[in-house]
Amino acid sequence: MICTSAVLTIQPHLYSKLRYNTLRDFAPVTVASSSPFLLVVHPSLQPRTVKELIALAKARPGQLNYSSSGNGSVTHLAGVLFNTVAGVNTVYIPYKGSSPAISDLLAGHIQMRFSAMLPVLPFIRSGKLRPLAITSFKRSAQFPELPAVAETLPGYHADIWYGVVAPVNTPSAIISRLNAEIVRQLQSEHVKAKLEADGSDIVANSPGDFATLMRADYQRWAAVIKAAGVRTED
Repeated sequence: MICTSAVLTIQPHLYSKLRYNTLRDFAPVTVASSSPFLLVVHPSLQPRTVKELIALAKARPGQLNYSSSGNGSVTHLAGVLFNTVAGVNTVYIPYKGSSPAISDLLAGHIQMRFSAMLPVLPFIRSGKLRPLAITSFKRSAQFPELPAVAETLPGYHADIWYGVVAPVNTPSAIISRLNAEIVRQLQSEHVKAKLEADGSDIVANSPGDFATLMRADYQRWAAVIKAAGVRTED
């Protein structure tokens, strides 16, 4: 099965009636790719760096809004994590999907957003939105001039990854063979070009590294969700 980090590491902390246990029911094979977000603001907002944005948010607590694609989404939690690490109070405004959220950002009704790359690139290029940073651990090869949020807030990162898992107790020989074949395809120039064009970074890690990442993100998002009191309806 191919599934996202949201399914494996976020939803278990939001829904009480899920019929799966992430850490018990799956055998990790590999993470295919990860996609960081861009922190973008409406151009009417003065800050041009994350440091300046934090200073403004501290000067105007509860007055800056950020949009997300829905309650409990990664774009929502990226903002929650930003507030926590930066010690600011920006206000979360939920939307039913990215299109209306981006529309209100373009109209200036919302001041900032953590967004997937592709939907906002045309507006960045036209000057209708200003990118401040990327949410990966380090700068992206696609946007080398754009700093990572972590350069201002050490340890901050938020992304969505796509992983391949098998049923638990799948023989290790099968897991190893699946990993080898999938990694080989991911590292082909054709696949790399397609994924990078979509704003994704190839990961292609080992089952052990995937298991470590899964556990770490599972615990990290659990802490963020609990601290912020994020709730959804089952």
